[in-house]
Amino acid sequence: MDHGETVLCGSSAYTKKYYLNEEFQSLPQGIKDELKIICVLYTEDIGGTLTLGFDSAGSLQIWAACDEGDLLYDDIGSVLKIKQLQREKQELFESLEMYFKVFFLGEDLSDDDLEG
Repeated sequence: MDHGETVLCGSSAYTKKYYLNEEFQSLPQGIKDELKIICVLYTEDIGGTLTLGFDSAGSLQIWAACDEGDLLYDDIGSVLKIKQLQREKQELFESLEMYFKVFFLGEDLSDDDLEG
C-alpha cells in the first residue's frame, strides 16, 4: 500500500492485534470502538488481515489479505463480508471519508456535501 494510501485501522488474525493509526486518535470514542469491532470480528470470522484506509482521493478502502498457504482463510466469505460491511456501515464510512477529506486533505465542505 504505497500509492498514496493512508491507513486508518486494521486487525490481524495471525497476531491477534488491532491497530488504530495514531493520526486518528481525535475521532470520537464511539467511532474508534466501532472500527475496532468491525476489524476484530472480521478477522475472527474470516481470518487473515483486514485494513481500512483512504486512497489519495479520500475514498475509504477495505483491504483484506492472508498469508500464503493459509488454508483456514475464507476467500469467498471475505468478499461477502466486505460487501456486507459496505452496505451496513455505509453511513459510518461516508462520515469517515468526509472527516478525512476535511482534516487530512484540507477540502472545504460544500452545501451539497452537507446535504448528502
